[in-house]
Amino acid sequence: MAGKIEAHITSLGLKLPGASTPVANYVPFVRAGNLLFISGQLPLVEGAVQHIGLVGAGISTEQAYEAAKICGLNLIAQAKAACGGDLDRVTRVVKLTGFVAAGPDFTDQPKVINGASDLMVQIFGDAGRHCRAAVGSSSLPRGACVEVEAIFEVA
Repeated sequence: MAGKIEAHITSLGLKLPGASTPVANYVPFVRAGNLLFISGQLPLVEGAVQHIGLVGAGISTEQAYEAAKICGLNLIAQAKAACGGDLDRVTRVVKLTGFVAAGPDFTDQPKVINGASDLMVQIFGDAGRHCRAAVGSSSLPRGACVEVEAIFEVA
C-alpha cells in the first residue's frame, strides 16, 4: 500500500523510478542516526542518461532544469529504498548539492538546480525546503549535464 507521500507523487502525475545500483565502489546511501546521505544521482531514465553535454553549449538551462528534476526523482527513489519502501519516514530534506557541467562563462547553476529543489518542495511541502549548493563543473560522469546528491532526515 502506497503511503501519503507516494500518493501525492502519483497525484502530481509523476512516476518514481526504481532505485539504481552503483556503477563503482560506493553505496547508494548511508544512514547515520536520523540522517540519510544519498550518493549523487544522474538524470537517468531507464538506465539512459538524459541531456548529455554542457549547459550553455548545446544543453539549454531549461533542459538542464528538467535533468535536475530527474535527479531529484532518483534521489527520492533511493530514499524510498533506504526507508524500506516507506517515504512517509522522510521528515525533512536537509541539503541538496548540485553539480552542473558547463563552460567557464555559464553562471546560472542555481537556475538549473532549482529543478531538484522545486521538486522537493512540491513533493514534501515545507519539509522539502533545504540548504543547498549549486556548483559548476567542467564535466560529469557519463557526460551528464547535472548530478545532485542529498541529505534527508528520516524517522
